[in-house]
Amino acid sequence: MEQFLHEVWIARTPLVQGLMLTIGISFFSIIGGSLLGLLGGIGLTYGAPWLSWPIRFLVDALRGILVLVLILAIFYLLAVAGINFTAVQSGLLALTIFCAAHMAEILRGALQAIPEAQTDAARALGLNFAIILGLVLLPQALRMIVPVWVNASVELIKTSTLLSVIGTGELLFRTQEIVGRNFMTLEFYGLAGLLFFLINCAIEHAGKLAERHFALR
Repeated sequence: MEQFLHEVWIARTPLVQGLMLTIGISFFSIIGGSLLGLLGGIGLTYGAPWLSWPIRFLVDALRGILVLVLILAIFYLLAVAGINFTAVQSGLLALTIFCAAHMAEILRGALQAIPEAQTDAARALGLNFAIILGLVLLPQALRMIVPVWVNASVELIKTSTLLSVIGTGELLFRTQEIVGRNFMTLEFYGLAGLLFFLINCAIEHAGKLAERHFALR
């Protein structure tokens, strides 16, 4: 145990850097993906065919492809096309659009679950579609998707470990480097697993607080 703690102290800087990068990439991917998914879900539900069909194709394609394949495709194919992203930028883009595809489908389901009578009643009051969407439909849909959004966020945190294959320097990649130096495989992979567990617990706790907040309104 003493030797393990000594090695942890020696490796404290790369561990913290990897943890912060994991949190940063996951946070911006979730936020960016949720915002894009919001637009995509609205387009799928209420868009004209010329808009909803391309969105449907992209959503189904992105949801059907393996995340690892998506990460590798963005990292290598964009470089072939002359777009030189760093490993972090490529990973952030891959996770963002992957999250967006899932959030678009989740929001579409929530919007379609709202009774049509509510929209008809709002139109009878003379409200235009933008006001109906912003004040009537989206608040109810967002309340319904909070638990699913939390689960999707937790899964995205886990998925971020795949970014180690392109050398992003996130937590798993740093852990692999440390294990390659001291050969304490079980101990440091266990520590990495514990850190991921704590991150996911924090997200789940925040999600429960959000659920309680919406439930009281």
